[in-house]
Parts: sequence; C-alpha cells; structure tokens
Amino acid sequence: MRFGLQVPRFETPGGPDQIGPAFARLATRAERSGFDSLWVMDHFFQLPMLGPAEQHMLEGYAALAFAAGITERIKLGTLVTGVTYRHPGVLIKQVTTLDVLSGGRAYFGIGAGWYEREHLGLGIPFPPLSERFERLEETVQLARQMWAGDVAPFNGRHYQLAEPLNYPQALSRPHPPILIGGSGEKKTLRLVARYADACNLFAMDLAEVRHKLEVLRQHCETEGRPYDAIEKSTLGPAVALPGAAPLSPELSGWVVSPAQAIDQIGALRELGIGHHIFGGAIDYPEMVDLIAAEVMPHFAKETVTA
Repeated sequence: MRFGLQVPRFETPGGPDQIGPAFARLATRAERSGFDSLWVMDHFFQLPMLGPAEQHMLEGYAALAFAAGITERIKLGTLVTGVTYRHPGVLIKQVTTLDVLSGGRAYFGIGAGWYEREHLGLGIPFPPLSERFERLEETVQLARQMWAGDVAPFNGRHYQLAEPLNYPQALSRPHPPILIGGSGEKKTLRLVARYADACNLFAMDLAEVRHKLEVLRQHCETEGRPYDAIEKSTLGPAVALPGAAPLSPELSGWVVSPAQAIDQIGALRELGIGHHIFGGAIDYPEMVDLIAAEVMPHFAKETVTA
C-alpha cells in the first residue's frame, strides 16, 4: 500500500512570509516519514468547501518545483490540474520540467475543471462541460505524443500545434504517469480506461468506490485495456490527534481518528486501491508523524497489484 499527502491549505499563523518554511518542513517531513507522494491542488482561489476564496493559495507547479528542490525521493503531482487553466503545450512543458528537475518524480494529474468562480475572476475562458472533456482528451493525446518525441503537427478540434517540440524529454519512462481525476462514469472513467496510468476517487463512500471501480473495469474491457495496468488511488480525510481541535469548521467532516483511518484504508485495499492520499495542511505537520506511527505500520507488508 502506498501513501500520499495532499496539501489543500496554505494558511499559517505567521502569515505569508511563513508559508515557504512551513511547506518545506511539511514536504521534508512527509518524505522522511515514508510517504510515497506529495500533492497540491491546482487552484488559484480556495475552494468553497474548504474555506473562503481569500485564503492563501499557491500556484501548483511553482509549489511543486519548490518541493522538488528540497526532497529527493517523494513523487510530486497536482490533484488535479484543470485542463482549462493553461495551454496544453505549455502545461506539458511544465510537467516535463518538474520531472526533469526532480529526477523523474512527476505525476501528470489532469481533469476537466469545474471551479467557475476562479475562471471568471481571473479571466480564464470557461467553456461548457462537453467542450472541457473534449479539451481534456486532446490534452492527454498531445501529452502522449510529446512524451513520445513525436514532433508532427497536432491538429485537434480545439488545439493546433505546428511543432510540438519537448526537449529535454521527461526522465520518467515511458513518461510521467498520467492521472485523470474524477469519477464521472460516462466520460471521465472512459478516458481513464483509454489513456491514463492512474485514477483518483474520493474515499468517503466505500460502496461508491466499489461501484466506480466496476464501471472502470467495464470501460477497460471495452477499450481492450488491462484493468490492472491502471493505478487506483483515493483521496481521503485528514487524521486527527486524539482530542485535537478541528483544523477548521469547514474541514470538520474530513477528519478521522487513526483507528478510523486504518479501517477505511483496509476496506479500500480490499477493493483494489493501492495508493491512498490523505488530506493535510501546512499548519498541521504533526499529522504526518501520527500517520507514520499509527497508520502506515498496519499496511507495511501489504501489497496490491493495482
């Protein structure tokens, strides 16, 4: 079983000048404690379910590049990038750069995007959902082409690239793992089956996770893709110290005890989940130690081929 840590909050008691040191401590602590992956959201405003839009939020790829420079082993990715935020040629160059500078530790987390407020706020076009999925598919197709070293013109419906050069190439082989986030049964999971190396589902409802995995299996059969070739990951709640106050009122429903986390992850493992990612925050580094001491040892000898 592999474990990751997602950082969706960058609030610190000391203010903005303490964000860098706090994030550095959290990243190095996670690596030292045995976490396999470190993730940030790719958003520009805080999400409404996590806090007010004005909460501190770092740009995802700059944050990951910072983390790459102070770590050596832990894998790095966004969970996930909205396809609308950047032109795909530039985005693939960003992920490639992260992979090169980190020594081959990048994930390519990508999704259709959904947060309309930050699009409107920053002047980013927000096309209809059907078009966003078309753009998602073209972006993944282009990523695979560029990481294969194919510089032939790309002529999609939404993107046209005359010369998709990408040098240096990524160090990951055959390329940084493509993780498509989301659980939509008709489009998202079909794209996972067709293109992705990994998927990510919310872990809160085990019955729903079981159902989504079965839908993914069916799409894999249709696409002629081995189901076991796709890494199955889940995003779950933070883990609280006994008697600790909630991280924030908005996050009160996303906090569990170590015992609850062990039970949840055990059930997810039985479903075939091989990579579980905990929610976290840079002002709560103690959670990293708690998970390493009380949760991870229960799964140290568990292996999942998923």
